[in-house]
Amino acid sequence: MKKINFVIIIAFLVASCTSSSDKDNNQKAENPATAASAPHANDSSAIYTAKMVNNDKDLVCGMPVSAGIGDTAHYQGKVYGFCSKECKDDFIKNPIAYLPKK
Repeated sequence: MKKINFVIIIAFLVASCTSSSDKDNNQKAENPATAASAPHANDSSAIYTAKMVNNDKDLVCGMPVSAGIGDTAHYQGKVYGFCSKECKDDFIKNPIAYLPKK
């Protein structure tokens, strides 16, 4: 009897682990923008790396984007990375003030 209970418990644990990983895989399949290789302009959950944005430093505070990108903004067909939502919000208020002069 103990062996049957043990087998049932193990089967339940395996099934619950499998269903949660299936759920994670289904979410990734439904939302490919969460993968670093496929960001989309309209998806704020996209993960960007320093190589995927058009700036080396946060345009507002000057922090290197290689240290981490907390948020991004799309402006004139380019993607800019920022260390935080606050820096992005400041940029959006007046983008021309923060863009490098040509």
